[in-house]
Order: sequence, then structure tokens, then C-alpha cells
Amino acid sequence: MVVKQQAEAITTVSPRIGGETCPSGDFRASVNPLTKLKELPTMSNFSKSAVGLVAALLSSAALTAPASAGARNIVLVHGALVDGSGWRGVYDILTRDGYNVSIVQQPLTSLDQDIAATMSVVDQQDGDVVLVGHSYGGTIITAAGNDPKVKALVYVAALQPEKGESTAQLLQSMPSPTNDIKPSKDGFLLVDRAKFAADFGADLPKDQAEFMARSQMPVAVVATNAQVSIAAWHVKPSYAIVAKDDMTINPDLERWMYNRAGSTVTEVEGSHAIYISQAAAVAKVIEEAAKAAK
Repeated sequence: MVVKQQAEAITTVSPRIGGETCPSGDFRASVNPLTKLKELPTMSNFSKSAVGLVAALLSSAALTAPASAGARNIVLVHGALVDGSGWRGVYDILTRDGYNVSIVQQPLTSLDQDIAATMSVVDQQDGDVVLVGHSYGGTIITAAGNDPKVKALVYVAALQPEKGESTAQLLQSMPSPTNDIKPSKDGFLLVDRAKFAADFGADLPKDQAEFMARSQMPVAVVATNAQVSIAAWHVKPSYAIVAKDDMTINPDLERWMYNRAGSTVTEVEGSHAIYISQAAAVAKVIEEAAKAAK
């Protein structure tokens, strides 16, 4: 038992003099230390109780103290068509649990600019970082995750490209059940408002999905066509969440990408907006990544 071991450790500590151990601290060359030891009075019941209490308290503290995380900083990266406010539920859970959370508001105007915006936030962190991306945000963290501060990557219903691959290339390789994302005249992509709820967040409250449909943040076509120059998941631990009811990214594509990368995979019932509808499940995976970070 832990208590017994601690108690024994306390009762046997003694000064060492000339290479001999004497529990009383009183060593005389003319006295056999073993004889002296036999003459010592046994520990009083009070002393035994005190030592036992201390040992019990130490043991209890060791069992109840929260495990320290390997990384205390979490950086969240949103995907296309939305902004960072959708991370609010995940943010609330992580901050409640003691993590320092930052949310990137990248412009979605080009992949390079989105990576630069993400790396700027990572650079602001004091210590190790877990970098989290949703949807197109997965493409961003694949490149930005090469920063030495980043110790783990978390893909939430996200794209996970290999070096030389683009967002559009992956989406076209295994199309989703719907095809309601359309280009605008000025080179950006949007989802048909009338179909946004069904395609993006079927498990969200109706009024929330309607608001998101009307506040879409369009993503530039050039951003989705840009290839990543590095894939950080080759050298950083990666975790991934498959949204089993995803209608924006094919769940089978998610599984294929995550298997290719050797990610630790969790499957959760939910739409593409799983980071909103299943915030607790997503936060749990992020915390697992943070605690394991080295």
C-alpha cells in the first residue's frame, strides 16, 4: 500500500555518520550500532498515528491531484463558411478545465494568409500548443502545425492533406452526398442558404442554423485550390474526429485520411457542425491530446 510505503520511508530516515546509520543520530565509536539500535524505545502510539496521518494525507493528495497536461495552450482554427464564434462551446469547456484557449480568425482569402494568421496566434502562446482545425481548418493546421511550439494536431471533421494536396483535390476524390457549395462572381464559395442547415448543421437548433446560413464567411476558390507544402502530421501526433453524419465532407474520406496519417481516431454521431453540436465530445479529444503532448 502507498500509505505503508510512505510510513516506512519516514520512520527509517536517519543521519549517516562515517558510513554507519544511527537512528538516534548519536554515534560513538565504542558502541556497537546494533546494540544501540536495540536500546531505542519503540515509537509511541501517538508518533505512529502522526506518521500514519501524514502518509495518508500525502497518498490522498497524490490520488486526487489533477494530472498535469503536457500542453496548456489550445489554438482553435475554424473552417470555411463560418468564423471562430462557433468554437464557443468547446472554448467554455476547455477554459473551465484550466486551459489557455485562443481562437484564430483567419480571413479565408488564401491558404498562405490563413496559415500566416494561424502561426501568428501560435507565436503568441507561452509554451507548448495543441493546434485544432475544423473542416478547411484542417488544411491550415497541416501546414501551420510545423511550428516547433505545436506538439499535437487535432482534426475535427477536417481535411488532412498530404504534402502537395489541396482542399479541392481531397473533396473531389470522394465527394460528399450533397453539392450545394457554389462560386460567386468574385471568386468565393458559399452554400445555398436554403440548404445550409441540412448540409452543414442538421443537428443544430433551427434558428442557429438559419443565422449561420445568413452570416456565412465565404472562402476564396484560390484557397481551396492551393496545395500544402508540408504535412506536419508526419512528425507530430495527430488526433481526429469523424462526424458520422457529415454531409459536407464525406465521412469515408475522413476515415481514409485519418487512417493514412495514423491518427488516433474517434467517431461521433453528428453533422459537419459537430464542434458545435457535440462540443463536450470534441473537447474531450482535445484534452486527451493536450495531456499526452510531449
